[in-house]
Amino acid sequence: MWKWILGLIIIVAMIEFYVFDFVIGRFGGMNTFLLTLFTSAVGLVMMRFEGRKVLEDARSQMQNRQIPGRTLVDGLSIFIGGLFLVLPGFFTDVVGFTMIFPLTRPIYRLFILRWLKKKMKNGNMTVYRR
Repeated sequence: MWKWILGLIIIVAMIEFYVFDFVIGRFGGMNTFLLTLFTSAVGLVMMRFEGRKVLEDARSQMQNRQIPGRTLVDGLSIFIGGLFLVLPGFFTDVVGFTMIFPLTRPIYRLFILRWLKKKMKNGNMTVYRR
């Protein structure tokens, strides 16, 4: 597992380096820096807005005695997307925006649910009830 994570980190870093080099060549260093700051700021605002919506949805579902399963996975997707937006880089910003944006979030929800289902099936994840 750690080999896959290390490999993914190296690949993402190489992609980010290539994209930064391309953007700096096109727009200049200062403009690239300002664009990176701008995308991070917009992403953080989106994360806060979408996160609040998810929390309100989860509260209303729990008040109606429903289990907020899909809503919790959406919250996890928003959290991970926010982490990607904090990291400097354009590739991670694109992934972060698509994890936060409500129209593309179901794609990630599908992968997260499959991963959770696989972990629970293999016994690598245990769910405790009180």
